[in-house]
Amino acid sequence: MRALPPAHPFDDDKLKEECGVFGVTGVTDAANFVALGMHALQHRGQEAGGIVSHDPAHGFNSARRFGYVRDNFTKASLMETLPGSLSIGHVRYSTAGSKGNTQIRDVQPFFGEFSAGGAAIAHNGNITNAEALRRELIERGSIFQSSSDSECIIHLMARSLQRQVPERMKDALRRVEGAFSIVAMTRTKLIGVRDPLGVRPLVLGRIGEDGWALSSETCALDIIGAEFVREIEPGEMVVIENGEVASHRPFQPARPRFCIFEHVYFSRPDSILGGRSVYETRRQIGVELAREAPVDADIVCPVPDSGTPAAIGYSQESGIPYAMGIIRNQYMGRTFIEPTEQIRNMGVRLKLNVNRALIRGKRVILVDDSVVRGTTSRKIKEMILDAGAKEVHFRIASPPTSWPCFYGVDTPQREKLLAATMTEDEMCSHLGVDSLRFITLDGLYRAVGEANGRDPHAPQYCDACFSGEYPVEPADQIEKGFALKAAE
Repeated sequence: MRALPPAHPFDDDKLKEECGVFGVTGVTDAANFVALGMHALQHRGQEAGGIVSHDPAHGFNSARRFGYVRDNFTKASLMETLPGSLSIGHVRYSTAGSKGNTQIRDVQPFFGEFSAGGAAIAHNGNITNAEALRRELIERGSIFQSSSDSECIIHLMARSLQRQVPERMKDALRRVEGAFSIVAMTRTKLIGVRDPLGVRPLVLGRIGEDGWALSSETCALDIIGAEFVREIEPGEMVVIENGEVASHRPFQPARPRFCIFEHVYFSRPDSILGGRSVYETRRQIGVELAREAPVDADIVCPVPDSGTPAAIGYSQESGIPYAMGIIRNQYMGRTFIEPTEQIRNMGVRLKLNVNRALIRGKRVILVDDSVVRGTTSRKIKEMILDAGAKEVHFRIASPPTSWPCFYGVDTPQREKLLAATMTEDEMCSHLGVDSLRFITLDGLYRAVGEANGRDPHAPQYCDACFSGEYPVEPADQIEKGFALKAAE
C-alpha cells in the first residue's frame, strides 16, 4: 500500500512538523481516547497514523493506516480490535525515512518483543546520528523492518543488558543524538521522555482519579477532558504505573533549547507552551513586527490561517484596520485530483480566494508566518493585485528561514530556501511586492518573553533554522557534506 498523494502545492511551501505523539493509561477503552488525541494533533502529521494498545486478555494489538485519523480510527470495527486500558498513538509526516514514498512499515508506533516483555514506542523528532547507528547495528546483526530513524531505538533497546524496559530505553537513548520526545508503553507502564535539550514538546495530563495522558500538546488533553498537569522537563523520563508517576533523570544536564518555531507555526494556537498561550505569543509577534516594520497602509490581512494571530497583533499595534482580505476554503482536501496543467496552475486559488470588494483600491499589508521557497507568496501577491489592490506589503512573523532543520522538521535543502540565497531587498524584488520585512530574531525572542531579545552567547531556544547555530551537531548530514555556518 502506498502513501497519500503529496500535499497540495499551497502546503508544499510551508515547513512541516514530523509528527505528534499521544498516550493514555488507566481508562476504559484507552485506544478511543488516543484516537481523539491524535485527531487534535492532526496538524502535526497528516500522512499516516498508528495506535498500539494492550490488555491482559488479548496482549498487544496494533493498527496502522495511511490518511487522516477521522477516516480510519473512528470506525467501530477497527477500534474494537484495540482493547485495553493502556494505549499510545502517533500521527506522521515523514522527514527521515522514505519521504514521498512511505510504506506501512514506516508508520509508528514501533513494537519490539524483549526478554522483559513487549514494548511500543512513538517518536517525535529526528535522530541526527541515525545513519551511523544503523550501520553499526546492521553490522552487529540487527535486521531493520523500516527506513525510519526511530527504529534504531528499538534495536538499541534489544541490545541493552538491562532487565526492565525503562532501563533498556535509558541505555538506548544515551546513544542517540538529536531531538526526541517519546511516548512508549509496556504491558503495564506508560512512559514519556524528552531529550536533554527539550527541543520537541511533551506534556502530562490527568484523567479523573486514576487516568493519565502524555501528549505533544495541551490542545489534545482538552479534547479528552484531561487536566493539564505540567510539561515533561528536558532530559526527564516519567514512568506511569498503577496510577503513580515516577520521574527519572537518565541524561547529563544541559541547558534547554526548545524549538522556537513551535511558537511561530507548528503548535496549535489553543495550546500552552512554557506556560504561555501560543495564540498570545503569536499576537505579540505581530505587535513586535508592527513596531519594527511600520508602513502606511489601509488594511492588515492575514494569510490564513497561520498568519491570523500575528495580523491581529500588527493591526492592534499599528492602528490599521484588520480585515479578512483572503478567505480560505476549509473543504479542500489532500486527495483533490488535478488532471490538467490548467487546473494545476490554479495552485493557491484552490485553497484561497481574495475578498475582491474589500481589497480593491487598498494598500494591503499581508501578514504570513514564514517564507520558505517563496512560491506561494508570489501567487498570493498576484491574486491580491489581480483583485485591484493599490499596494502589497508583506510582513513575516518569523525571521528569514535560511538554514534547514535536522531535529524533526521537514525543510528543503539549503539552496532551495529563498533566504539562503537572497537578501531581504532581493527577496522583495523577487516576490514583486512594494515592501517585505521579517521580524528580527531579537523581536521574536521579545515576543516569546525574553525582554532583552536574544542573548548571542546563551540563546534560550533552538533557532537554527534562522541563525544556523545548531545545538546538536547534525552528524549524518555533515558526513554527507553539509557545511555548518562556521565552515562557510
